[in-house]
Amino acid sequence: MTKIASAVLVSLLLTSYAHAADKHYLTLQETADSVAILNPPPAFDSVAFLSDKAAYDQGKYLRGTPRGEQAYKDADSSESNVGKNFSAAFGHDITPQTTPATYELISTMKEDAGDFATKLAKEKYNRIRPFAFFHESTCRPDEESKLAKNGSYPSGHTAIGWSTALVLAEVNPVNQTAILKRGFEMGQSRVICGYHWQSDIDAARVVSAAVVATLHNNPAFISQLAKAKEEIAKLNTAGK
Repeated sequence: MTKIASAVLVSLLLTSYAHAADKHYLTLQETADSVAILNPPPAFDSVAFLSDKAAYDQGKYLRGTPRGEQAYKDADSSESNVGKNFSAAFGHDITPQTTPATYELISTMKEDAGDFATKLAKEKYNRIRPFAFFHESTCRPDEESKLAKNGSYPSGHTAIGWSTALVLAEVNPVNQTAILKRGFEMGQSRVICGYHWQSDIDAARVVSAAVVATLHNNPAFISQLAKAKEEIAKLNTAGK
């Protein structure tokens, strides 16, 4: 293989990888403006911030418990782990092998909620995270250096978890209570770990609802949602 051919092949592979890692249904312009729909985060001299601090302190005491262990696992927001974290509540393993349509649905929408929906407010407010504010460690220190440079408000992980929960509850309404409970817990895990203030979590759930509403006007999402519903309906019927 010539050097030119080799360079072209490498370029194609890198382009293919970039597209695979950049899956989404919406553009940044199509997502709701998080700055417009959210109030600014609580000021550090406000009563609301005292509530944030109380939630942070309470979360620290849970880190050495089973709930704290779950919070550590929830910190991994990769495609496969989001599916894994919801599988028990969903009632089926969410993997490319067992539920391909459902897996494709939530893995494609992940950055619509986690990145696009939170981007504007994160950049505008650039709110310092609790662990950096108090100069304390988190439940998962290996991510601290990266997250310390990224705004805290609103929480991207929570936006991913809550929007995924809303959609999965629609795909499999039989288990909607368990699914929504799990999605709620994923947001609280960010407080337990010390990565986010409670107000970051609350704001992210508002943003998540806006994202899901917008997704329901997107033809590609609507089509994939229908495939996922059909897939799970068949599995539910087969399991009776």
